Amino acid sequence: MNDWPEAWSDENRGNRYGRGSASAQPEGARAMRQVRRPASGAYGGGPGQSAPPYGGGVPQQPSYGGGYSDAPAGDGYDSGYNTGQVYGAGGTGGPGGRTRGERPAPNWRRRIKWTAITVVTVLVVTTIGTYFWADSKLNRDVDLSKVIDRPDTGKGTNYLIVGSDSREGMSAEEKKKLHTGSAEGKRTDSMMILHVGDNGDTLISLPRDSNVTIPQFKGSESGKIRPAMGANKLNAAYAIDGPTLLVRTIEYNTGLHIDHYVEIGFNGFADIVDAVGGVEIDIDKGFKDKYSGADFKSGKQTLNGEQALAFVRTRHAFAASDLERTKNQQKFLAALAHQVATPSTVLNPFKFYPTMGAGLDSLIVDKDMSLWDLASMFWAMKGVSGGDGTSMNMPISGSTGGNLVWDKAKVKTLVDELQNDEKVTVSGN
Repeated sequence: MNDWPEAWSDENRGNRYGRGSASAQPEGARAMRQVRRPASGAYGGGPGQSAPPYGGGVPQQPSYGGGYSDAPAGDGYDSGYNTGQVYGAGGTGGPGGRTRGERPAPNWRRRIKWTAITVVTVLVVTTIGTYFWADSKLNRDVDLSKVIDRPDTGKGTNYLIVGSDSREGMSAEEKKKLHTGSAEGKRTDSMMILHVGDNGDTLISLPRDSNVTIPQFKGSESGKIRPAMGANKLNAAYAIDGPTLLVRTIEYNTGLHIDHYVEIGFNGFADIVDAVGGVEIDIDKGFKDKYSGADFKSGKQTLNGEQALAFVRTRHAFAASDLERTKNQQKFLAALAHQVATPSTVLNPFKFYPTMGAGLDSLIVDKDMSLWDLASMFWAMKGVSGGDGTSMNMPISGSTGGNLVWDKAKVKTLVDELQNDEKVTVSGN
């Protein structure tokens, strides 16, 4: 009985040398060309004679040109052992001129291409993700469509930037630490118009004690038309009916169209400064104010959030209280914009994202504000601080009842230049 698999028997196994055999007959000796026996009597003796002693009469061994094979010597096959070649080598270097064990040369062009594709993909995904994350954090709570009787839109873009004394969400401990007091509601501590255009950017501070007319307006909550309220301080407009009445009052008294609204409260302002790691500022002259908690010496120094808030709020320490305060506010905001835009902040995700998060969480903007609009405003403020624009107070001609009166002629010239996006020639106080 044949125990071999089908189609496999002793008869068709062929030459099984070196592989074992099931045959009862031993395998024949295999001829090895490398070892050739001399012809009979080659050792100088006949049958029965022994080989000569070692070192004498040994015949020269043949080369291994035929390799380890039963094939004839002239068949051209060479295992490679006698020349140092690797198996299957077609020459001294093998395929591609490569010796045995040598790694292929790296394809740098391919590596660079895929590295570049990977880097670009990561950047695109990160940028898109950051954009949607940031966009979702914007508080678009102000509806400028409720403002009535608006002036025509001019060239360039006008932002109304407001710092409110809102204490919303602050604990009693935070109010004490930041010297904010506990007044209910919220008022405007600072107001600025930032014009962004092709002929230089302009930042104009509006003193909170400016004497203005509060005109007829549409109630932001009721939707009803309210009668004009006559002469008042500018910050009263915000206290009466919030952002929309403030925009309405500024547009009515200047004739300048406001395109976007941005507001930040006390706590948010301090959080941004702390998130960026403090802001360095050069104070010309030291001052103290028990109301704001300010206590500064002259010279360069880095302010944390608490100190920064005291710096921009202080007015009791100055003779021209409101005008001096607006100058300090402009100076600090310019320094803050510069600090946020430094590579140490922008290129450091552990600082950039907390700073952006603190800023976006703290801002209240109009419904039409996009991240691109916000970025444009930020870079314009940075440009103004770097000397690429104009920073000024609203021109003042005098005062009445403790309120500051605007210089109407200069204000008209200023507004005309802004509306037409011309270089500003008017100087402020």
